[in-house]
Amino acid sequence: MVGYDPGALCAAFSPEEAALAGSAAGMVTRALISPFDVLKIRFQLQIERLSSHRPEGKYQGLLQASRCIYLEEGLSAFWKGHVPAQLLSISFGAVQFASFELMTEVVHKSTLYDSQTAGVHFMCGGLAACSATVVCQPLDTLRTRFAAQGETKVYSNLRHAVSTMCRSEGVLTFYRGLSPTLMAVFPYAGLQFFFYNVFKKLLAPTAEAGNSGGDLRSLLSGSGAGIISKTMTYPFDLFKKRLQVGGFEAARVHFGQVRNYRGLVDCMVQIAKEEGVRGFFKGLSPSLVKAALSTGFTFFWYEFFLNAMRNLKERRRTNGLPRDLEES
Repeated sequence: MVGYDPGALCAAFSPEEAALAGSAAGMVTRALISPFDVLKIRFQLQIERLSSHRPEGKYQGLLQASRCIYLEEGLSAFWKGHVPAQLLSISFGAVQFASFELMTEVVHKSTLYDSQTAGVHFMCGGLAACSATVVCQPLDTLRTRFAAQGETKVYSNLRHAVSTMCRSEGVLTFYRGLSPTLMAVFPYAGLQFFFYNVFKKLLAPTAEAGNSGGDLRSLLSGSGAGIISKTMTYPFDLFKKRLQVGGFEAARVHFGQVRNYRGLVDCMVQIAKEEGVRGFFKGLSPSLVKAALSTGFTFFWYEFFLNAMRNLKERRRTNGLPRDLEES
């Protein structure tokens, strides 16, 4: 089970071990779900209506957008911004899971609350994600810029992007969209951990069938948690993406209309006026697919790597014992 478990037979994992498992889980998951992330960002940044029946913008749906990107930019376009995205996933996973394991342990030992309750997981998961967001926001901004640009590229590589943004927009540009990000990430991550906890307990009988059942339980629980939490907090993710590409309008011209927002409130008002309430949910389809895969795989790989480390420690401990003690 994710989080500090006082009833576990083996010793609790250290924050360093949780960080290692979290970063590895983030790295593997990111490589698998990157195409859905690129599609989601392209949809979120399009001002025109997303509709195949009344086409107005460049992208009209999942299949059409995928085909369009592939024909115009090649297969590698689905992994645009993959370097900063990987750095983001590795860093975010490390900080989030290390913080979460530490927080749940502190709560259990210093309060009357049980660390394995869904409510504790909601609070600790939200706070852990906020900590990771503050640390990793510059990488998220870079990832968004790379995924948003088409051909010809504005940024040729990561170093060029960092130097150009610092010189032309200042260091604070790396924290564009931080306000809606923090407003969204606390309930989003909190709900992920909350529903993951709930679903895993509901599917508990499955785990008794063996390790593979436990792995499937993690994948299914994480996928369900990802879909619910993403749907409930999606508009804030869209606001964040719109704000992150502020000052980047030149690279977006050939995709369609561009807008410049003065801040979060102005962004919300302009979208509501021009695009209606449905505008707050542009890109939801690929985002839900991505959320199901991303959250499911993240928890799946996190528990997979934790189990691998636990087995390795057990093997080392057993091999280090005298033979007569092993047999006893």
